[in-house]
Amino acid sequence: MTKHWRFSFQTVVNLQSLIVAGLTVGITLLCLHFDIIADIPTSLIGIAVVFPIVFSINAAYRRREEGLRFFSSLKSHTMALFFAHRDWLPTHDPRRPERLKRLCTDLFHAMGRDLLPAGRSEATRIEVYRHFSALSRLHEELRAAQVTPSEVSRANQYLGRLMLEFELARNISMYRTPRSLRAYSRFFLNIMPIAFAPSFALLSRNHPSHPWVGPFVAVLYTIVLVTLDRIQEDLEDPFDGLGDDDINLDLSDAFVPLADAESLTAPPRSAAPGADDAGD
Repeated sequence: MTKHWRFSFQTVVNLQSLIVAGLTVGITLLCLHFDIIADIPTSLIGIAVVFPIVFSINAAYRRREEGLRFFSSLKSHTMALFFAHRDWLPTHDPRRPERLKRLCTDLFHAMGRDLLPAGRSEATRIEVYRHFSALSRLHEELRAAQVTPSEVSRANQYLGRLMLEFELARNISMYRTPRSLRAYSRFFLNIMPIAFAPSFALLSRNHPSHPWVGPFVAVLYTIVLVTLDRIQEDLEDPFDGLGDDDINLDLSDAFVPLADAESLTAPPRSAAPGADDAGD
Protein backbone atom coordinates (compact mmCIF):
# COMPACT_ATOMS: atom_id res chain seq x y z
CA MET A 1 0.00 0.00 0.00
CA THR A 2 2.85 2.40 0.87
CA LYS A 3 4.54 1.69 -2.44
CA HIS A 4 1.28 2.27 -4.32
CA TRP A 5 0.72 5.64 -2.66
CA ARG A 6 4.33 6.64 -3.31
CA PHE A 7 3.93 5.96 -7.03
CA SER A 8 0.59 7.82 -7.08
CA PHE A 9 2.14 10.84 -5.34
CA GLN A 10 5.02 10.87 -7.81
CA THR A 11 2.49 10.88 -10.64
CA VAL A 12 0.96 14.10 -9.27
CA VAL A 13 4.06 15.85 -7.91
CA ASN A 14 7.13 15.42 -10.08
CA LEU A 15 9.84 17.50 -11.69
CA GLN A 16 7.64 18.41 -14.65
CA SER A 17 4.79 19.69 -12.47
CA LEU A 18 7.21 21.62 -10.25
CA ILE A 19 8.84 23.34 -13.24
CA VAL A 20 5.53 24.26 -14.89
CA ALA A 21 4.03 25.37 -11.56
CA GLY A 22 7.11 27.51 -10.81
CA LEU A 23 6.94 29.17 -14.23
CA THR A 24 3.19 29.76 -13.90
CA VAL A 25 3.45 31.32 -10.44
CA GLY A 26 6.44 33.42 -11.48
CA ILE A 27 4.68 34.77 -14.58
CA THR A 28 1.52 35.37 -12.52
CA LEU A 29 3.52 37.52 -10.08
CA LEU A 30 5.09 39.39 -13.00
CA CYS A 31 1.65 40.02 -14.44
CA LEU A 32 0.55 41.43 -11.08
CA HIS A 33 3.64 43.61 -10.87
CA PHE A 34 3.26 45.03 -14.38
CA ASP A 35 -0.54 45.14 -14.15
CA ILE A 36 -1.04 42.67 -16.99
CA ILE A 37 -4.42 41.19 -16.22
CA ALA A 38 -7.10 39.61 -18.41
CA ASP A 39 -10.19 37.47 -18.05
CA ILE A 40 -9.31 34.55 -20.32
CA PRO A 41 -12.32 32.27 -20.92
CA THR A 42 -11.82 28.92 -19.21
CA SER A 43 -13.72 27.19 -22.03
CA LEU A 44 -10.48 27.48 -24.00
CA ILE A 45 -8.97 24.81 -21.76
CA GLY A 46 -11.79 22.41 -22.60
CA ILE A 47 -11.43 22.96 -26.34
CA ALA A 48 -7.63 23.01 -26.59
CA VAL A 49 -6.65 20.58 -23.83
CA VAL A 50 -9.33 18.51 -22.10
CA PHE A 51 -11.05 17.08 -25.17
CA PRO A 52 -7.89 15.81 -26.96
CA ILE A 53 -6.27 14.48 -23.77
CA VAL A 54 -9.45 12.63 -22.75
CA PHE A 55 -9.56 11.10 -26.24
CA SER A 56 -5.89 10.03 -25.89
CA ILE A 57 -6.39 8.58 -22.41
CA ASN A 58 -9.48 6.67 -23.56
CA ALA A 59 -7.60 5.24 -26.56
CA ALA A 60 -4.65 4.22 -24.36
CA TYR A 61 -7.00 2.60 -21.83
CA ARG A 62 -8.70 0.57 -24.56
CA ARG A 63 -5.29 -0.69 -25.69
CA ARG A 64 -4.50 -1.75 -22.13
CA GLU A 65 -7.79 -3.64 -21.91
CA GLU A 66 -7.04 -5.33 -25.23
CA GLY A 67 -3.60 -6.25 -23.93
CA LEU A 68 -5.17 -7.85 -20.85
CA ARG A 69 -7.53 -9.86 -23.07
CA PHE A 70 -4.63 -11.07 -25.21
CA PHE A 71 -2.67 -12.10 -22.12
CA SER A 72 -5.65 -13.99 -20.72
CA SER A 73 -5.85 -15.88 -24.01
CA LEU A 74 -2.09 -16.56 -23.91
CA LYS A 75 -2.34 -18.07 -20.44
CA SER A 76 -5.44 -20.14 -21.14
CA HIS A 77 -4.17 -21.59 -24.45
CA THR A 78 -0.78 -22.38 -22.90
CA MET A 79 -2.48 -24.30 -20.11
CA ALA A 80 -4.61 -26.10 -22.73
CA LEU A 81 -1.41 -27.16 -24.54
CA PHE A 82 0.13 -28.29 -21.26
CA PHE A 83 -2.90 -30.44 -20.40
CA ALA A 84 -3.01 -31.85 -23.92
CA HIS A 85 0.60 -33.03 -23.84
CA ARG A 86 0.23 -34.30 -20.29
CA ASP A 87 -3.08 -36.15 -20.64
CA TRP A 88 -3.64 -37.12 -24.28
CA LEU A 89 -0.83 -39.66 -24.55
CA PRO A 90 -1.93 -43.29 -24.19
CA THR A 91 0.97 -43.99 -21.82
CA HIS A 92 2.13 -41.63 -19.09
CA ASP A 93 5.64 -40.18 -19.35
CA PRO A 94 6.60 -38.46 -16.04
CA ARG A 95 9.32 -36.44 -17.79
CA ARG A 96 6.96 -34.81 -20.28
CA PRO A 97 5.06 -32.49 -17.87
CA GLU A 98 8.33 -31.15 -16.45
CA ARG A 99 9.77 -30.59 -19.92
CA LEU A 100 6.59 -28.82 -21.03
CA LYS A 101 6.53 -26.66 -17.91
CA ARG A 102 10.12 -25.59 -18.52
CA LEU A 103 9.45 -24.88 -22.21
CA CYS A 104 6.31 -22.83 -21.50
CA THR A 105 8.04 -20.89 -18.72
CA ASP A 106 10.93 -20.06 -21.06
CA LEU A 107 8.37 -18.99 -23.68
CA PHE A 108 6.75 -16.58 -21.20
CA HIS A 109 10.13 -15.09 -20.29
CA ALA A 110 10.99 -14.64 -23.98
CA MET A 111 7.66 -12.92 -24.69
CA GLY A 112 8.17 -10.63 -21.70
CA ARG A 113 11.61 -9.58 -22.93
CA ASP A 114 10.31 -8.88 -26.43
CA LEU A 115 7.35 -6.79 -25.27
CA LEU A 116 9.52 -4.51 -23.13
CA PRO A 117 10.55 -1.51 -25.27
CA ALA A 118 14.09 -1.56 -23.87
CA GLY A 119 14.63 -5.19 -24.85
CA ARG A 120 12.59 -5.48 -28.04
CA SER A 121 14.56 -6.46 -31.12
CA GLU A 122 14.40 -8.86 -34.01
CA ALA A 123 16.57 -11.26 -31.98
CA THR A 124 14.05 -11.38 -29.10
CA ARG A 125 11.21 -11.98 -31.56
CA ILE A 126 13.16 -14.83 -33.14
CA GLU A 127 13.71 -16.26 -29.66
CA VAL A 128 9.95 -16.30 -29.03
CA TYR A 129 9.33 -18.12 -32.30
CA ARG A 130 12.09 -20.59 -31.47
CA HIS A 131 9.99 -21.67 -28.48
CA PHE A 132 6.86 -21.80 -30.64
CA SER A 133 8.78 -24.05 -33.02
CA ALA A 134 9.78 -26.33 -30.14
CA LEU A 135 6.12 -26.68 -29.15
CA SER A 136 5.23 -27.47 -32.75
CA ARG A 137 7.80 -30.27 -32.85
CA LEU A 138 6.29 -31.71 -29.68
CA HIS A 139 3.00 -32.05 -31.55
CA GLU A 140 4.69 -34.49 -33.90
CA GLU A 141 5.50 -36.61 -30.84
CA LEU A 142 1.77 -36.71 -30.13
CA ARG A 143 1.16 -37.94 -33.66
CA ALA A 144 3.87 -40.58 -33.32
CA ALA A 145 2.29 -41.74 -30.04
CA GLN A 146 -0.99 -42.49 -31.89
CA VAL A 147 -2.89 -39.48 -30.61
CA THR A 148 -5.86 -39.01 -32.92
CA PRO A 149 -5.37 -36.63 -35.89
CA SER A 150 -8.21 -34.35 -34.81
CA GLU A 151 -6.59 -33.85 -31.39
CA VAL A 152 -3.20 -33.10 -32.96
CA SER A 153 -5.00 -30.57 -35.15
CA ARG A 154 -6.62 -29.05 -32.08
CA ALA A 155 -3.21 -28.73 -30.39
CA ASN A 156 -1.92 -26.93 -33.48
CA GLN A 157 -4.91 -24.58 -33.27
CA TYR A 158 -3.95 -23.78 -29.67
CA LEU A 159 -0.42 -23.00 -30.83
CA GLY A 160 -1.67 -20.84 -33.70
CA ARG A 161 -3.82 -18.90 -31.25
CA LEU A 162 -0.79 -18.37 -29.01
CA MET A 163 1.18 -16.88 -31.90
CA LEU A 164 -1.75 -14.65 -32.92
CA GLU A 165 -2.21 -13.25 -29.41
CA PHE A 166 1.52 -12.63 -29.07
CA GLU A 167 1.60 -10.64 -32.32
CA LEU A 168 -1.47 -8.64 -31.30
CA ALA A 169 0.13 -7.77 -27.96
CA ARG A 170 3.33 -6.82 -29.78
CA ASN A 171 1.40 -4.48 -32.08
CA ILE A 172 -0.16 -2.76 -29.05
CA SER A 173 3.32 -2.11 -27.69
CA MET A 174 4.72 -0.85 -31.01
CA TYR A 175 1.84 1.21 -32.44
CA ARG A 176 0.31 3.78 -30.11
CA THR A 177 -1.70 7.00 -30.18
CA PRO A 178 -0.80 9.10 -33.27
CA ARG A 179 2.39 11.06 -32.55
CA SER A 180 0.95 14.33 -33.82
CA LEU A 181 -1.95 14.11 -31.34
CA ARG A 182 0.40 13.23 -28.48
CA ALA A 183 2.71 16.15 -29.35
CA TYR A 184 -0.26 18.53 -29.55
CA SER A 185 -1.65 17.38 -26.19
CA ARG A 186 1.71 17.57 -24.44
CA PHE A 187 2.45 21.06 -25.77
CA PHE A 188 -0.86 22.58 -24.70
CA LEU A 189 -0.97 20.73 -21.37
CA ASN A 190 2.32 22.35 -20.40
CA ILE A 191 1.80 25.79 -21.98
CA MET A 192 -1.81 26.41 -20.98
CA PRO A 193 -1.20 27.15 -17.25
CA ILE A 194 1.47 29.68 -18.24
CA ALA A 195 -0.82 31.25 -20.84
CA PHE A 196 -3.48 31.73 -18.16
CA ALA A 197 -1.15 33.75 -15.89
CA PRO A 198 -2.98 37.08 -16.61
CA SER A 199 -6.24 35.43 -15.56
CA PHE A 200 -4.65 34.19 -12.32
CA ALA A 201 -3.32 37.71 -11.73
CA LEU A 202 -6.84 39.07 -12.19
CA LEU A 203 -8.08 36.59 -9.60
CA SER A 204 -5.59 37.94 -7.06
CA ARG A 205 -6.49 41.52 -7.96
CA ASN A 206 -10.17 40.77 -7.36
CA HIS A 207 -9.36 39.42 -3.89
CA PRO A 208 -7.01 42.02 -2.38
CA SER A 209 -7.38 40.56 1.11
CA HIS A 210 -6.22 37.16 -0.19
CA PRO A 211 -3.51 37.83 -2.79
CA TRP A 212 -2.37 34.20 -2.62
CA VAL A 213 -5.55 33.04 -4.37
CA GLY A 214 -4.14 33.62 -7.85
CA PRO A 215 -0.86 31.69 -7.36
CA PHE A 216 -2.75 28.93 -5.52
CA VAL A 217 -5.22 28.44 -8.39
CA ALA A 218 -2.28 28.57 -10.82
CA VAL A 219 -0.57 25.69 -9.00
CA LEU A 220 -3.87 23.78 -8.88
CA TYR A 221 -4.40 24.18 -12.64
CA THR A 222 -0.82 23.07 -13.26
CA ILE A 223 -1.12 19.92 -11.14
CA VAL A 224 -4.39 18.93 -12.83
CA LEU A 225 -3.15 19.39 -16.38
CA VAL A 226 0.34 17.94 -15.87
CA THR A 227 -1.15 14.94 -14.06
CA LEU A 228 -3.42 14.30 -17.05
CA ASP A 229 -0.29 14.35 -19.21
CA ARG A 230 1.43 11.82 -16.95
CA ILE A 231 -1.63 9.54 -16.89
CA GLN A 232 -1.72 9.53 -20.68
CA GLU A 233 2.00 8.72 -20.89
CA ASP A 234 1.73 5.92 -18.30
CA LEU A 235 -1.17 4.29 -20.17
CA GLU A 236 0.40 4.81 -23.59
CA ASP A 237 2.43 1.58 -23.46
CA PRO A 238 0.97 -0.99 -21.01
CA PHE A 239 4.08 -3.17 -21.40
CA ASP A 240 6.90 -0.72 -20.59
CA GLY A 241 6.93 -1.53 -16.85
CA LEU A 242 7.02 2.16 -15.84
CA GLY A 243 3.44 2.90 -14.74
CA ASP A 244 1.21 1.77 -11.89
CA ASP A 245 -1.28 0.20 -14.32
CA ASP A 246 1.14 -1.69 -16.57
CA ILE A 247 0.53 -5.34 -17.40
CA ASN A 248 2.71 -7.84 -15.57
CA LEU A 249 4.77 -9.57 -18.26
CA ASP A 250 6.01 -12.41 -16.04
CA LEU A 251 3.38 -14.94 -17.06
CA SER A 252 5.36 -17.74 -15.43
CA ASP A 253 3.98 -16.50 -12.10
CA ALA A 254 0.54 -17.57 -13.29
CA PHE A 255 1.56 -20.71 -15.15
CA VAL A 256 3.98 -22.47 -12.79
CA PRO A 257 1.61 -22.72 -9.76
CA LEU A 258 -1.11 -24.20 -11.97
CA ALA A 259 1.29 -26.63 -13.61
CA ASP A 260 2.62 -27.69 -10.20
CA ALA A 261 -0.77 -27.95 -8.48
CA GLU A 262 -1.29 -31.45 -7.20
CA SER A 263 -5.04 -31.20 -7.73
CA LEU A 264 -4.45 -30.73 -11.46
CA THR A 265 -2.32 -33.84 -11.80
CA ALA A 266 -4.60 -36.46 -13.30
CA PRO A 267 -3.72 -39.94 -14.54
CA PRO A 268 -3.47 -40.29 -18.31
CA ARG A 269 -6.54 -41.48 -20.09
CA SER A 270 -6.58 -45.02 -21.40
CA ALA A 271 -6.13 -45.47 -25.09
CA ALA A 272 -9.17 -46.21 -27.17
CA PRO A 273 -7.98 -47.77 -30.42
CA GLY A 274 -9.75 -46.38 -33.42
CA ALA A 275 -11.54 -43.71 -31.39
CA ASP A 276 -11.54 -40.26 -32.80
CA ASP A 277 -12.98 -36.96 -31.61
CA ALA A 278 -15.25 -34.80 -33.62
CA GLY A 279 -13.37 -32.05 -35.34
CA ASP A 280 -13.64 -28.53 -33.98
